[in-house]
Order: sequence, then C-alpha cells, then structure tokens
Amino acid sequence: MKAYIFTGQGSQFVGMGKELSESSDHAAEFFERADELLGYPLTKLMWEGDPDELRETKNAQPAIFLHSIVIAKTTREFKPEMVAGHSLGEISALVTARGLSFGDGLRLVRERGLAMQDACEAIPSKMAAVLGLDNDGVEEVCSKIDGVVPANYNSPGQLVISGTLEGLVEAKEKLIEAGARAVISLNVAGAYHSPIMEPAVARFKKAIEEVTFKEPICPIYQNFDALPSTDPEEIKQKLIEQITSPVMWEQTILNMNEDGARNFFEIGPKPVLTGMVRKITGREMTVSLT
Repeated sequence: MKAYIFTGQGSQFVGMGKELSESSDHAAEFFERADELLGYPLTKLMWEGDPDELRETKNAQPAIFLHSIVIAKTTREFKPEMVAGHSLGEISALVTARGLSFGDGLRLVRERGLAMQDACEAIPSKMAAVLGLDNDGVEEVCSKIDGVVPANYNSPGQLVISGTLEGLVEAKEKLIEAGARAVISLNVAGAYHSPIMEPAVARFKKAIEEVTFKEPICPIYQNFDALPSTDPEEIKQKLIEQITSPVMWEQTILNMNEDGARNFFEIGPKPVLTGMVRKITGREMTVSLT
C-alpha cells in the first residue's frame, strides 16, 4: 500500500515553491489562489522574503502547507491509500485525502499559525531534541521538572521535549546525567505540543467549527493517538487535541506499517521524515518528494 506523509514546521526555506510555479501552470494557479484567499502575498515571502520572517509560526505554517499541497496536486498518479502528517502536516494530509478543501485547509492553517504564535509570545519557551536516551528515561526526567514535557516521539533514540526556557536548561543537565548523548535546542518560536499552547486552543477550535470537514478517501493516521480516522467529527477533535498533546510519530509509522504500508512517500519542502521512517521500520522504503 502507498502511504503519503507530510512534513511539519521547520522545513521551510526562502525560494520554496518558486521552481514549481515557473515549471507548471497548474502549480502557479495554486500559488496565485493562495495569495488571493489569504489577502496578502505569501508567495513573495516564500520566494524572496527574509528567512527570519518566513520562520515565524504565522508565516511558516501556511507556507509549508501550500508548498506541500502543490507538490501533491502536481505529482502524477497521486493515489494515497493512507496518509499522515507530522504536526502541521496533518492538515496537509487531510486536504490531499479530500477531507478538507484547499481553501478551508489554508484558512485553518493560517489561524492555527496565528494562534500558536500568540501563545509562543505569551510565555518564552522552546523545544529541544534529546538523542540517545530511551523514551522512558526522557519521560522520567521530564516528570520531575515543572514546565517540561515530551512533545514529539519522532523515532527510536530521538524524542523532542517542550518547555519554558528555565525548565529546558534544567532538563538538559538532568538528561545528560541520565545518559542522553546530546540535547539540542531547536530553532523554533515556542513549546509546541505542550500545555504552554493551551491559549491557542480556543481560537483554533473556533476556526475548525467554521470550515467543512468531509470523510476522507483514505484513513488519516493522526498525531494524537497514532490511529487511523475517517470520521469527520473524530478527525476534528483529534486536530484540536493535537495542539497541546505530543506527536506520536513513531507509533504512527509503526501502525501504518502494520496495516500494510509498504512504500512511504514524504511530501514537503525538505526531506525531514524520511530518515525517521527508516529508523522506525528498519527498512529502505521511503521516497522524498520535494
């Protein structure tokens, strides 16, 4: 079975999508439509903007979403049998599986980005990747530090944590003592997938209620519980829960593999998930479409 997986925030870069627009009239139409729907030139920022401005949550999320959708829409024989997305990528996956229209998906991502940026600015916070320590070890350290939680269960030996700036300083020291090979601070605006994002939930929930969800053409494996969903109401609720809950990516890939995925195709600006899938499954069966 063919499984398509979509990258999340952090894979953006200045110039993303420009070649696609220049080489395909179909792609160019999507970029033009996005600017019209949003009411501002997102594509100008994507193609020739300031990297720091593009990195801002409110800009990075719609940019990555748009780029991913264009790739999917211009890839020949795009016929997913199951889909998943890492964090933001879950909405990209849902749109390509026809559970949301392109316009509704873009509006939803824009609101998600704005809501999460506001939450980031309210409490100074960050994320850090913990390498070389098992999940139990990371969880035990986090449980003893206020304001720090596991956020992304990416692959064996790589768990990303979220927390306050002070909490992460303490966590790094304790994690190294517990046997972690390294604790690497990530260049992100805040502590995504943690209780610190709680202020973003109400705004995102309101945005979700204002768009139309349909039953997707194939199961979408969602970050919240790593299980496949096709029921629109269930999908909506899990999208909301995802804002403050950890991304269960390792279990997602294991479940997709167990359910018959034999070829994974990553879609996004940069290949981020391909290496994770190989570590999780132990097999070379991932192709990056960028």
